[in-house]
Amino acid sequence: MKYDVSVVGFGDNVVDIYTHENVQYPGGNCVNLAVYAKMFGAKRCAYMGYFGIDKNADHVISALREEQIELVKCKKIEGENGYSRCTLEDGDRVFLDYNEGGVRSRHIYNLDEFDLEYLAEFDLVHSGNYCYMESQLPKIKAAGLPLSFDFSDDSEPEYYEKIAPLVTYAFCSFDGTDDEVKEHLQKVASYGPKIVCASRGAKGCMLYANHEFFE
Repeated sequence: MKYDVSVVGFGDNVVDIYTHENVQYPGGNCVNLAVYAKMFGAKRCAYMGYFGIDKNADHVISALREEQIELVKCKKIEGENGYSRCTLEDGDRVFLDYNEGGVRSRHIYNLDEFDLEYLAEFDLVHSGNYCYMESQLPKIKAAGLPLSFDFSDDSEPEYYEKIAPLVTYAFCSFDGTDDEVKEHLQKVASYGPKIVCASRGAKGCMLYANHEFFE
């Protein structure tokens, strides 16, 4: 089934290297958003960001092209692509080390008027706290573009206070009691996001919208 929805992931791409298998997988929050949206039937899906010029970059680019993800606003930059080394413990992913995004952390994607015109073609822009795009989010907000953002499980309260007012749909990972999750979701929503969602591993997700909780 196809849906009349278009999304663009703006920010991170990485290669996840699973050391216990000696296998690497293309990934990154924004890459995953674009790919899974495509798999679930979104009509137009794009990734927008910087790649390095190594084999890891080529691996991610090849996978995105195979999935027919739009890459017209991407660019290759001299240097290594982002990677992380990880393994599995009790079924959960455990990160060992990473190179802080490679070229992405040293070359911020500075949005100009033409980039914003491109983003305006989509129903949703997605980014996250490992994308190094915080300086560009006010531009997206000022342009009136809906923004979803993944705060992961390690964003500090000060980070939420700064970034959440720029976000339309906020996501995070949260490990705590139901009451703790509800308190956190309400706090984030108080900064302005219309919808706030916490993933809780095997417990599933809890979402807060219009002063109601959903599981």
